[in-house]
Amino acid sequence: MPGIHLLVVDDDARIRDLLRKFLLRNGFLVSTARDAGHARRLLAGLDFDLIVLDVMMPGEDGVSFTRSIRSDIPTPILLLTARGETSDRIAGLEAGADDYLPKPFEPKELLLRINAILRRVPQISTPADLPKVLHLGLVRYDVGRGELWAGDERVRLTATEAQLMRIFSARPGEAVSRTRLVEELGRDGDQAQERAVDVQITRLRRKIEADPRQPRYLQTVRGEGYMLAPD
Repeated sequence: MPGIHLLVVDDDARIRDLLRKFLLRNGFLVSTARDAGHARRLLAGLDFDLIVLDVMMPGEDGVSFTRSIRSDIPTPILLLTARGETSDRIAGLEAGADDYLPKPFEPKELLLRINAILRRVPQISTPADLPKVLHLGLVRYDVGRGELWAGDERVRLTATEAQLMRIFSARPGEAVSRTRLVEELGRDGDQAQERAVDVQITRLRRKIEADPRQPRYLQTVRGEGYMLAPD
C-alpha cells in the first residue's frame, strides 16, 4: 500500500524494530514512538493513516492514550493486547480503538488486521435511489461524504464508526445482523468480535442519540440485529 503511513507505539525497542522492518517490507511508510508522549509529539507534526499501539506501556497506557486523543484525532487505532486481557480489549474499544490483536500474534495476522481497518475508511458514493442526507434528530448524516454533522460542526467518527454508518445508511429501516456487521467490517466471525461490534454501536449511539440508553435512531431489533431509523 504505497503512501500509507503507520505509527507504531511500543515501549519495547526490539518489538518496535521488528514491527518497523516487517511493515516496511510490506510497502508501508513507518514511524515509531517509544511511549505516549513521544507519539503525541509525532502526531502534532505528521498525519498518519493508522496507529499500531501497545496497551501495556509504562506511564500512560495505550487505552488512556487512545481515549485522550480520540476527540481530536480520528486516525484508526489497532491495539496490541496481552492474551486473555479481555477487559483491556473492551476498554480499548470503548475508548475509541478500531480493533485489537492479542499477543503473541503472527506478523501475517497483523498485516491482515491493518489492511482490514484501512478498508473501512470510507470511499463512499451515494446510490441514486437513496437519500443524500439522513436526518437523525439533532444530527444529520451526509451519505455521499460519509460525514456526521451536528449543526455547523462535524462530528468526528473513527474508521469503524464511519464504516458502520456506511453499512446502515445503505439500508435505512432494515435490520442488519451482528454476524453481517462483523463480516462487513472484515473481522473474524466469533463471539468476541460480535461483542466488539456491540461496543462500537454503543459508542456510535453517543454521537447520534439524545439519550443513548433509549436509542431512537440506531435501534436494537430483538433477534435480528441493529437498524438505522432516520426521520
